[in-house]
Amino acid sequence: MTEHQSMPKEGGLDHSLKLLKEGYQFILNRRHTFQSNVFETKLLAEKAICLTGKEAAKVFYDNDKFTRVGAAPKRVQKTLFGEGGVQGLDGEEHHHRKQMFMSLMTKDSLQEVIELTENEWSEATAKWELEADKIVLYDEAKKILTQVACKWTGVPVKEGELDQLAEELGEMFETAAALGPSHWKGRRARSKIEDWMEELVQKVRDEEVNPPKDKALYTFSFHRDLEGNLLPKEVAAVELINLLRPIVAISVYIGFTALAVHQYPEEVEKLKSNDDDHLQRFVQEVRRFYPFFPFTAARVREDFTWEGYEFKEGTMTLLDLYGTNHHPEDWENPDRFDPDRFKTWDGSPFDFIPQGGGEFDIGHRCAGEWITIDIMKVSLSHLVNQMTYDMPEQDLAFSMTDIPSLPESKIVMEHIKRM
Repeated sequence: MTEHQSMPKEGGLDHSLKLLKEGYQFILNRRHTFQSNVFETKLLAEKAICLTGKEAAKVFYDNDKFTRVGAAPKRVQKTLFGEGGVQGLDGEEHHHRKQMFMSLMTKDSLQEVIELTENEWSEATAKWELEADKIVLYDEAKKILTQVACKWTGVPVKEGELDQLAEELGEMFETAAALGPSHWKGRRARSKIEDWMEELVQKVRDEEVNPPKDKALYTFSFHRDLEGNLLPKEVAAVELINLLRPIVAISVYIGFTALAVHQYPEEVEKLKSNDDDHLQRFVQEVRRFYPFFPFTAARVREDFTWEGYEFKEGTMTLLDLYGTNHHPEDWENPDRFDPDRFKTWDGSPFDFIPQGGGEFDIGHRCAGEWITIDIMKVSLSHLVNQMTYDMPEQDLAFSMTDIPSLPESKIVMEHIKRM
């Protein structure tokens, strides 16, 4: 018979406001307090278990123990994920829908992402050199990546509408943890884009719009579920947005990439050879070191015991993404920026989880992680090897409570020139 032990428990009625105030460090702070990788708290008026670290991630991504159905709060679905999307599915249904995404991740398709990103960066840099005294990199990166995302997925954007679309896609992830007017702004942005995307899916099905058959717009419009039925156009729209929004969200990483280039010049010297290994290690360390998304949620599928702790069916469970990427049991000197740590990283899907963990094909790890890495490498190479610029005096601090976190100035650049 399994011997149970008492799980560390945070007292008090509810800690939802503390979570908003502490942001990325909410779980991390309590790990230090309890000296435990697992503890119980109360969030949104219900019991919640918090996990952190590699071994905890292995359990969290065990599909026999946890389900994603009903895990994401409605307010997050209304801004970030949408309703009916792959993130909220499990079992065969999840696997089948995930394959729709994975079918796009071919070598040729990923190479197209690289080429599109290179072209958009080159065109933007030429424009900045001629027309702009200064730019805000984060805002410009959103425009660049919106163009990349739309061209790659086959989604047509009318001339003059790109800037507004970039802003609205940004509002979805910028307001995911917001309250009040900011939250409603994100909901309005999602509603507007969902309406547009649903109409576009219907036009594809009616052959009024004819994207190439290898593009996501075509693939998702005609994807069939396990029963052989076309996805409802509302769900197809949500899944298309689940490609567009995360690609545009890479602009957060581009902001931190530029910050790292500014703050760690000794590492930048290694990048001037444009060696792919050096670029890869640098962007991976950016993804590990800087805050991106704080945690992910699931519910216990059925009662089980782990490490002597009881997990009861239906219990909300949060896995600390930021804390796992900085866990002292898994990373040496985790608070030091050191790209060379990835020379010896073993590729575990559980200790390095900036966009979620687990296996790509059968689990909930982000299908677009390769796209993220490729876009970041192109962007890094461009910043270091394709352009020169000055960084005027500005506030480069970033908050550990704002979600997503960004350098306060969003990276202001001036005197931009092509190399």
